[in-house]
Amino acid sequence: METLNPTNFTTPFLSNSHLQLHLLYTKRTQPFTLTCKLRTSQDVKNKNKLSISKKISLSGPVVAPSPTAEEGKDVNVGGDHEVKSNGGDVLRLVKKISRKVLATLSNLYLAIGEMFAVATLMAIGTGIDQGEKPEYYFQNYPEENPVLGFFTWRWVLTLGFDHMFSSPIFLGTLILLGASLMACTYTTQIPLVKVAKRWNFMQSAEAIRKQEFSDTLPSASVQDLGVLLMGAGYEVFIKGPCLYAFKGLVGRYSPIGVHLAMLLIMAGGTLSAAGSFKGAVTVPQGLNFVMGDVLGPTGFLSTPTDAFNTEVHVNKFYIDYYDSGDVLQFHTDLSLRDLNGKEVLRKTISVNDPLRYEGITIYQTDWSFSALQVMKDDEGPFNLAMAPLKINGDKKLYGTFLPISDADSENVKGISMLGRDLQSIVLYDSEGKFVGVRRPSSKLPIEIDGTKIVIVDAIGSSGLDLKIDPGVPIVYAGFGFLMLTTCLSYLSHSQVWALQDGTTVVVGGRTNRAKAEFPDDMNSLLDNVPELVEPKQLLS
Repeated sequence: METLNPTNFTTPFLSNSHLQLHLLYTKRTQPFTLTCKLRTSQDVKNKNKLSISKKISLSGPVVAPSPTAEEGKDVNVGGDHEVKSNGGDVLRLVKKISRKVLATLSNLYLAIGEMFAVATLMAIGTGIDQGEKPEYYFQNYPEENPVLGFFTWRWVLTLGFDHMFSSPIFLGTLILLGASLMACTYTTQIPLVKVAKRWNFMQSAEAIRKQEFSDTLPSASVQDLGVLLMGAGYEVFIKGPCLYAFKGLVGRYSPIGVHLAMLLIMAGGTLSAAGSFKGAVTVPQGLNFVMGDVLGPTGFLSTPTDAFNTEVHVNKFYIDYYDSGDVLQFHTDLSLRDLNGKEVLRKTISVNDPLRYEGITIYQTDWSFSALQVMKDDEGPFNLAMAPLKINGDKKLYGTFLPISDADSENVKGISMLGRDLQSIVLYDSEGKFVGVRRPSSKLPIEIDGTKIVIVDAIGSSGLDLKIDPGVPIVYAGFGFLMLTTCLSYLSHSQVWALQDGTTVVVGGRTNRAKAEFPDDMNSLLDNVPELVEPKQLLS
């Protein structure tokens, strides 16, 4: 195919004596392609040879074709070229917009602002109690007395600050930060790695001398320099008189690893906020519950599993104490049973020693006084429910009442029993006077208002927290990878160039880190380059 200038052909070279084109005048400027049979000057000389198909491309102000133009002629005006041109314009527009979006997202100041926004939202979420009922926020953030003069419950509930870490504003900010990290990786870090991996030989001594470090070795060989660089851990490449060496390329990959680690952490945190289940329950000793009845979803990604049908039975709850009487540790003996009642797992949990089963974790978090088991005049035992009377910090007080007169009368008299823990019970008579203290394990009777009382047992309740958090492994992996890649990013990526100029070797180099140590290392290395001895010197 040959492209000719339309001003350089004349009608005698047309294969036919005439070519009819019916054109309709228009003011539009439109490129078109005209295809016809031409005979060149060479064809005139060689009449016996076949005509050559030629294509003439015209551009500039032309007229549009008439609808009455003859069909069947080898004439193409506009048509496919216009369609292809429009498609190319759209593609170029998309690429241009993509480049602008990537440039905007990879802006350093935007990324710093996004990180500050995430940190601010996390601080707000830490300061505001999460997951409470609306009445809680009505009471603590009233409109009559707004916090900081403007912050009320309307801000909390409207912006989703009551569930900050799964709110649209927080997740949207995380997504924007993740997009900035990916854009920076694509537009900056990956190209830097590609450039660092190239074997970049310098052919000019002047270019080598312009590096951060440069030196000249008289009577030296570039091959000897390459051997020493290899001993120093460099990858060495020699092409004719040119040498290129580098080491510490992993330091160029590390920023990409840091970005990936941050993306893992954010993805894990998002999955934790939007795909978890949480629940809390206080269960008396000897009773049970089903996991699915306690666990509640935290976000739109929360999906229940078959383990939700597992039954949890509290076999025993007990407390260890210091010699001073303060609580040392809580223990709960738990059994997990499937739908058929078969025990699938049994473990005694305590604080910081949870039970884990098919992604569900059961933590020991609290305790309560459930009931007091007593004997009355050798009858019973009776289970008396203990009610919380006062909670002052970590100090708890529970009490119960044992009637000793007609319970239906207006003035019911009885024995009051109080306990701060499961170790001892304080007893008072019907007049409210102190009578004595009994330990449940002692089984010693005490007589009050003519009634013989024996404290058989103090039954506690175990406070359990249940949680499913699929994002935890991802977050842990992200933090581990972040620590590794952060340490690796401090490795220097050093590059060395050398050029053999006769018997002289011009050496230059640079590094992205350890800039103060790099010249000293290079000088020490160059001091060990052997000097070439000329034959004349050997003869002398």
